[in-house]
Amino acid sequence: MAVTRLGLFGGSFNPPHRAHRALAQAAVAQLSLDALVVMPAGQPWQKAGQAMAAAPHRLAMTRLQMAGLDRVSVSSWELDRSAPSVSADTLDALQASQPGEWFLVIGQDQYAHLSSWRRVDALLAACTLAVVGRGDAAVAPDPALPPHRAVHLHLPADAVSASGVRAAVAQGADISPLVGNEVARYIAQHSLYIA
Repeated sequence: MAVTRLGLFGGSFNPPHRAHRALAQAAVAQLSLDALVVMPAGQPWQKAGQAMAAAPHRLAMTRLQMAGLDRVSVSSWELDRSAPSVSADTLDALQASQPGEWFLVIGQDQYAHLSSWRRVDALLAACTLAVVGRGDAAVAPDPALPPHRAVHLHLPADAVSASGVRAAVAQGADISPLVGNEVARYIAQHSLYIA
């Protein structure tokens, strides 16, 4: 019997944009995933003190951004907890409810500093890292990491970023090419990211 191949793609999604959607699609296709769980972070300890849209808004926008993608679901598990978001804890809970071979989808910037993450040894023992670089840039691991399993995802270069989207909103620019019509409409309706 084949082992179920599952992926976890977390982030603050503040807001989610076209590169997040493209990465979800690439992860499902390139890793041959049976399912990908997209997980907005509840309290990302690494971004403490950084202004973020309220959790219900980030969840709603992430669901809009990922709508219609095959084998992709958006979970509120981290948002429903009161504790800080720790990827190892999230993966523990997911593995308990959905046994299988798990992949953690992360960006090159996260991979370069992964040794600073909480419970990193447990995290690396529980999954294979699926690391995406930007364009043709080399993907280099954090030299302080213990031995681990990693594969690389290939994604065309895209300069869009959540901080760039927030800046564009504050300037009154049209962000629909960056986030899609539904997310752009949601941001406008709820007056998010207005300086």
